[in-house]
Amino acid sequence: MTAMTEPAIDAYMAGLGRAARAAAVLLARATTRAKNDALAAVADEIERRRDEILAANARDLAAAAGLDTAMRDRLALDPARVAAMAAGVREVAALADPIGVVSDLAYRPSGIQVGRMRVPLGVVGIIYEARPNVTADAAALCLKAGNATILRGGSEALHSNQAIAACVHAGLAATGLPTAGVQVIATADRAAVGAMLTHPEYIDVIVPRGGKGLIERVSREARMPVIKHLDGVCHVYIDAEADPDKALAVAFNAKCQRYGTCNTMETLLVHVAAAPCVLPALFARYREAGVELRGCMATRAIDPDVLAAGDEDWYAEYLAPILAVKIVGDLDEAIAHIRRFGSQHTDAIVTENLTHARRFLVEVDSSSVMVNASTRFADGYEYGLGAEIGISTDKFHARGPVGLEGLTSQKWIVVGDGHVRR
Repeated sequence: MTAMTEPAIDAYMAGLGRAARAAAVLLARATTRAKNDALAAVADEIERRRDEILAANARDLAAAAGLDTAMRDRLALDPARVAAMAAGVREVAALADPIGVVSDLAYRPSGIQVGRMRVPLGVVGIIYEARPNVTADAAALCLKAGNATILRGGSEALHSNQAIAACVHAGLAATGLPTAGVQVIATADRAAVGAMLTHPEYIDVIVPRGGKGLIERVSREARMPVIKHLDGVCHVYIDAEADPDKALAVAFNAKCQRYGTCNTMETLLVHVAAAPCVLPALFARYREAGVELRGCMATRAIDPDVLAAGDEDWYAEYLAPILAVKIVGDLDEAIAHIRRFGSQHTDAIVTENLTHARRFLVEVDSSSVMVNASTRFADGYEYGLGAEIGISTDKFHARGPVGLEGLTSQKWIVVGDGHVRR
């Protein structure tokens, strides 16, 4: 799409919004069979048009020479990643349909029955960067949850996203569902984001997926509810009663399995009694993997080659092979550190002490809290949700990985037989 003036962009976005609102009515009443058939058709189209998607992605990569290695990795597609996209869409189709499910239906003393029914949110706007696979994942989840969606991918993935959108539209059309149920914005102009955020009459909720700057802007400017997390400052705490082998495995995986994800550990906390036993072996593995270590004075007393950490390190989401390490006196100090510096995303304890594990689970106020497991498990797929829209650290409406249920709401239903209130 050629460059547009700001009024033209606003008109374009309003047109998308009106079409999405109309499509949402149809999708909300679509049967599970119709939605699953559409998803199966979308997956088939992704596989059939694989070469078209890869060609479009090659255009994006050629234009993205200035991107760093991590961003190019998120942008790049290959046959295996295209196959995984199709498989992900089929996985969503296999999930139970939440729409129309009635819970807690019970008789009241008056004789009426009162319960709650799960319903779509309506129109979901999603703003994301780099990863073209999000286009397929988001489209599939929103469709299965009965929502229309407007997707605004990053400008660096414009051609890839349009190629995937063509597959989605073909699948919807083949099964009789409205193609306007999934719309991918066809302009790279940043003004389109501002237009999305100022049309609550068309978009019911916004989900930003990307860097801190994007999420801060969306949170500041959106005139509709936002499902988001701002930072992923995740911790692993190795307790005095941790199994050393488990501690080594969990702490290494939480940092090194992938560096650029929001559920990667950024700060390691270690009980003073465990530190002399655990840290030398762990530091050796980190250095072998190329991880830069920054630590407190007690940490540097064990290993003088560790760089000195400043206060800014405890707040940092590095998204890189850098790790902050702090030795703490007890569980209380570890929890206090997480409460002060954490982002309420994902935090883990390694311990064989059941009482300590339970305290950590209860007192750490994060969207995911783990015992003897890597923070990298904080993921919709690993939680059995299928694909995910993102991870929320908010207290309302959804928290943690946002899958199908997070893309729905509930309404009260009342069933009577001519009952009147007395």
